[in-house]
Amino acid sequence: MEDTESFTLLPIRLDPTSKAITSTSNSRALQEELATLNNLHRSLLSIESPVPPPPIPVNPKRSANITKLRESGNTEFRKGKHQEAIKFYGLGLQMALTRPLWEPQGLVRDEVAGLYANRAQAHMAMMNWVEGAVDAEASVEAKRVGNAKAWWRRGRCLLEMGRLEEAKEWVGRGLEMEGNEADLVGLLKEIEERRKRA
Repeated sequence: MEDTESFTLLPIRLDPTSKAITSTSNSRALQEELATLNNLHRSLLSIESPVPPPPIPVNPKRSANITKLRESGNTEFRKGKHQEAIKFYGLGLQMALTRPLWEPQGLVRDEVAGLYANRAQAHMAMMNWVEGAVDAEASVEAKRVGNAKAWWRRGRCLLEMGRLEEAKEWVGRGLEMEGNEADLVGLLKEIEERRKRA
């Protein structure tokens, strides 16, 4: 096994004209790796057509499908079909989280934050407090500021599970991020009242 703590400086040279990499080292493994790398470089240079640019920065079809899944989830939620809503939000999350890496991460974060927050609400409607808390926290991780609903939903889930200290701490952090948002202030008062009774 190689020692990962040590560094060995190898005598490597780059030919300025051909851009080929060579070495005076007697290491067979190094010579084989350099030969492979130089062959790859030559093959890329000999390609007739230029390398195409990446596709459009944002695939509009994927964006439309994610929006459609979110709206379908919202429709099912309004009908009281919470399990169906969770399924649609989950499909939307899958699609949003598998966007190619060249697409803007801000877009992915916004989509994911909204879908997680909505799925948390659907779990809460079914009194799945643990799942709701996990989804709300994931929503906050994706988007900390401007996401008061997710902060409130996790706080409510923690309160319903009887985890009063965690709920108080969570809502307090939410208030730091969101300012004096009315729903969070109201939830904090409710938590304080419950703590006094306990």
